[in-house]
Amino acid sequence: MDLDIPPSLKIPAAELSWRFSRSSGPGAQHVNTTDTRAEVMWNVEESLALTDEQRQLLLQRLGRRLVSGVITVTASEERSQLRNRELALAKLAGLIETALVPESVRRPSKPTRGSARRHRAAKEQRSATKQQRRRPAAD
Repeated sequence: MDLDIPPSLKIPAAELSWRFSRSSGPGAQHVNTTDTRAEVMWNVEESLALTDEQRQLLLQRLGRRLVSGVITVTASEERSQLRNRELALAKLAGLIETALVPESVRRPSKPTRGSARRHRAAKEQRSATKQQRRRPAAD
């Protein structure tokens, strides 16, 4: 099952590798006999689905989560392996989608005239308070 990430990225199922293991948590005897925990791995460095620009962006933004260029996502919330597979794919898609969104550039703004006036008034008030604390000058 290919992984579609809007708007234009489609990761082929052949690039995703899966590993299943026993899940912890509730489930009585069932949890001890079935491998419901799903782990999906995707090699960002060797993926053919990415452009060079996308690859660099993912390597930069997901750097701490990558091990040898491979990102791993785990899901063990559900008792069903199929549902955990779907959750793992959704988590991977969310990670990739947020990493590929370009950062918005912050444009610095000037303080408004009113805020500058209030700032100045507060400074004058503070100055007056400190002036009153001084020892009177001896004449």
